[in-house]
Amino acid sequence: MMGDQGNQPNHMSPDEFRREASRAIDLVAAYMKQVQSLPAKPETKPGDVFSKIPAEAQLEPGEPGEWSRVFEEIESLILPNMMHWQSPSFFGYFPCNSTGPAIIGELLSAGLGQQGMLWQTSPASNELERALLDQMGRAMGLPESFLSISDNGGGCIQSTASEATLTAMVAGRRRATERGADFHKTTVYASTQTHSSFVKAGLIAGLASNAEDTSRVRLIAVNAQCEMDLGALERAIREDLANGLTPAMVCATLGTTGTTAIDDLAGIVEVLRDTGAADAGCWLHVDAAHAGALLVCPEQRAMIEGIEHADSLCFNPHKWLLVNFDCDLFWTSDRRSLVNSMSVTPEYLRNRATDTGEVFDYRDWGVPLGRKFRSLKLWLVLRHYGLSGLQTHVRAGLEQAELFESLVLADDRFEVLMPRTMNLVCIALKAGDEATRRLMELVNNQGPAFLTHTSVPMQSGDRYAIRVSIGATTTRTEHIRQLFDQMSGFADEAVASASSAQAE
Repeated sequence: MMGDQGNQPNHMSPDEFRREASRAIDLVAAYMKQVQSLPAKPETKPGDVFSKIPAEAQLEPGEPGEWSRVFEEIESLILPNMMHWQSPSFFGYFPCNSTGPAIIGELLSAGLGQQGMLWQTSPASNELERALLDQMGRAMGLPESFLSISDNGGGCIQSTASEATLTAMVAGRRRATERGADFHKTTVYASTQTHSSFVKAGLIAGLASNAEDTSRVRLIAVNAQCEMDLGALERAIREDLANGLTPAMVCATLGTTGTTAIDDLAGIVEVLRDTGAADAGCWLHVDAAHAGALLVCPEQRAMIEGIEHADSLCFNPHKWLLVNFDCDLFWTSDRRSLVNSMSVTPEYLRNRATDTGEVFDYRDWGVPLGRKFRSLKLWLVLRHYGLSGLQTHVRAGLEQAELFESLVLADDRFEVLMPRTMNLVCIALKAGDEATRRLMELVNNQGPAFLTHTSVPMQSGDRYAIRVSIGATTTRTEHIRQLFDQMSGFADEAVASASSAQAE
């Protein structure tokens, strides 16, 4: 017995875990309070953290006091060099919410150590996930065909919308080939403004040899509102059909990354029907990674007109719905095609529940075999906030975006480059791209706010735009006003600096 114990590493006892975990929770709670006054962007330079980490891992277990040194280094090395995504002045990219209930769910998921690849390997995580996807589907107004109680629908939690796009692409190609298409002559379509993960999915799925290869991965032009041009989509599909290719998947984007443009879903459905692509099995995937959060508000559901004709939809609660990363909700109305496209069942995974088809085995619903207990954090967020709390958060973000937009429009030095569809405002200085670029640099260098940019296609040419993305958990009206006051204060300096540079 003593020999067996001597061959074991120095595991943390439950009492030791309780002590150190309590310190970690205290640190996180202090950070949650502190982050509200921190500048969003750190002053870190490349290599600042790397140079302070030993080149070799320590060989021996930590001595007494090691955990105290760990927490000291977290406070001195890690915290000061992080991007503070939870800052109320974080307006870059998209929100990446983190809240107390979600953090507790993440802790419980790690502590309970479930591996949810099959129903048999964790019945609780499997059935909670299935039930929550049905709950959220109903809460968002999705058709019953997307729910697990239907003949062929259901949902699961993917890691990200990127993974969901790849999953849909593979399922669509499989369904097309089952209906007689040549595997090597299948094509997929999305707008030029769709997230880059669409092209990446094409690379992984073998539909393209590099990011510039559009022989089977079609990027469709957009209209003046940056929405997919339906005429261009129809022409591309008809031309491919005439050349012996088979459309296998179209990705409709609700809320593009650059400008949150909303593709005309109902119009895309009509194009697939009129061209015959739908009859050939073309999979219609709806990427609502950011905008899907809006669907918890009934008044925001016009964007999903035609969703009953879609094959899949995904969105990320970890963006704007108070669930921490990673958590992508993915639904399909054709789970048979999805499962058939990815199912591999070696003997060591066989079991009665799987063989009888009584259960959903989520290892067949995406790329990885192993699956975290992600549904816990979604469950706790829903239990803590209720749908009404989620609605309040989303509506507050919309109101703040409307306020910021009104402040911009009232200042004749600024312009709004694209119609606002939700909580993102794309703005520029009328003095031009260089002035706008310098304005963003001034704001980011000064703090506390952090902003990112995009390139907006216009009739006169692409424009450099500052993206003001609103929706952080702690952002309030005063932070919106503070941001615009700062931008307004720097505007003339940015214009003068750009003019001086051009004169040289």
